Amino acid sequence: MRKIFLVAILILVLVVTNASAENKPPLIGITPSFSNNTIQINNEYADAVQRNGGFAVILVPTDDENAINAYVKMLDGAVLSGGPDIPPEFYGQEPHATTKVMENIRFEFERRFIKAFLDSGKPVLGTCLGMQFSNVCRGGTLIQDIPQLVGKKVIHRDGKMYTNFHPVAIAAGSLLEQILKTRSTRVISRHHQAIEKLGTGFVPVARSSDGIVEAIERTDGTFGLFVQWHPESMKDADPEHSNNLFGALVRAAREQKAPETEW
Repeated sequence: MRKIFLVAILILVLVVTNASAENKPPLIGITPSFSNNTIQINNEYADAVQRNGGFAVILVPTDDENAINAYVKMLDGAVLSGGPDIPPEFYGQEPHATTKVMENIRFEFERRFIKAFLDSGKPVLGTCLGMQFSNVCRGGTLIQDIPQLVGKKVIHRDGKMYTNFHPVAIAAGSLLEQILKTRSTRVISRHHQAIEKLGTGFVPVARSSDGIVEAIERTDGTFGLFVQWHPESMKDADPEHSNNLFGALVRAAREQKAPETEW
C-alpha cells in the first residue's frame, strides 16, 4: 500500500512541476470505493471534474497519517464519493438489519481524510455517502434505513443507476440555490440512509417531501457542499445541474490556491 501511495504522490508532483503556472488546473482528489483488494470508482466523478477544468486524482486508501496529511497539503479540493454504509458503531448505534458496511480499509482512510480535509478549510463536494460520512465525522448520526424507519413516500433507491428521480426543495439564500439558480430541482437518487442528527458546523439546505435532508453546507464561509444525490450521473439528464455543481467546486478550488510568487 505504501508503494502504491508513493507512486500516486510522484504522479502528482510531476503534474504540478510540468504544468505552467497560469495553466495549472486545480488538483481535485476523489475518494474511491475499496472492495476485494481493488480500488473502484465510477469514472463519472473524474469526468465531471475534468470537463469543468479540474485535474482529477483518485486517492489511494491509506491509514498512514503522514500520507493523509500529504494528500491534504497537495490537493486544492476534494470530491467525497458514494459507496457502502458507514459502520454504525462510529456514530453510536447498533447495526440495522439492512446496513451493509464498507470494507475497513476505506473506513479507516476516509474517517481520517475527511476530518483532516474539513479542518483544512479547502473546498469539498460530497455526494451520497460523502455527505453522510462528513456529517458523522462532525458528530452527527444517521437514519440507517429510510424505507423501514421513515417510510416509502419518496423512493430514494430503486436499484437503478440513472432513472430514479425525485424532487427536492432548496433553501432560499443558500449556496446551493446560488449555484443551481433554482428553489427546486429533480435529482438522481440511490441511497437508503440519511442524516438524523446534524453534525457540528453544517446547516441543511435541501429536503425531499418526506422530510429527509437532501443537502447540507458548511456554516463557516468556506466552500463545503454535500448532497444526498448523484450529480455526477446527471450529465445526460441535466448537464447544467451536474456542471454547475462540479464547476462551482473547481472554481472555489482555483480561487483558494495561493498566488504564484513573482519577482
